[in-house]
Amino acid sequence: MKNIALLLIVSLLFSCNSSAQKKETKTSEKSKFKVTKTDAEWKEQLTPDQYYVLRKEGTEPPFSSPLNKNYEPGVYVCAACKTPLFKSEHKFDSGTGWPSFDREIKGNVAYGKDNKIGYPRDEEHCATCGGHLGHVFNDGPKETTGLRHCINGDALEFIPEKG
Repeated sequence: MKNIALLLIVSLLFSCNSSAQKKETKTSEKSKFKVTKTDAEWKEQLTPDQYYVLRKEGTEPPFSSPLNKNYEPGVYVCAACKTPLFKSEHKFDSGTGWPSFDREIKGNVAYGKDNKIGYPRDEEHCATCGGHLGHVFNDGPKETTGLRHCINGDALEFIPEKG
């Protein structure tokens, strides 16, 4: 009986330690971005679609964004924190239904791995607020970078060039 009680106490101690470590990781992960807000603050600031994409790492339906076929000169910024992410001169029609770019504005996009659909993909986030943008693939224009940054329109706002 004493052995069972001792085993139960040891198990409880290890499980408590494990939970604390997980919470610490999540907190430190969030604090690595310059702009941090509570979930309630993001919900108040963003539209439901923006919140779903940027904060819950969702994906908008293909061909649903008006930005998909926008080719005016300007800059695409993060819808959450207004960090410039992509220039219109690097946008192209990939035929996928999402705004696509062959390169990002260096230093403003962070990368990670995403295994949600059974295989690893290179995921993109805003480097300032951590908002989920989309994914980058190696099937872009060969005459430029060969990359296709496949971005959710709900993650972006377009700022037209002044002129």
